[in-house]
Amino acid sequence: MPDVRPSDTEREAQLRALAERLEFRMDGSDGRYRLTRTVDLSRTEREVNLTLDEVEKLLETWKLRGLGGG
Repeated sequence: MPDVRPSDTEREAQLRALAERLEFRMDGSDGRYRLTRTVDLSRTEREVNLTLDEVEKLLETWKLRGLGGG
């Protein structure tokens, strides 16, 4: 049975697009990433040294919360 999971490159591109829609900036490569919330906040929302799995989980949580974060 063929593997239907996207390659890491495709997955990274999909997560970067999702991050942009949710008003995050996603930086990094080589398996480690940083997410920074890019909207006006009283303090910067930033997560560092994340794997693609962790990026995906964090973005999916924000997606469920909505753009307001709550």
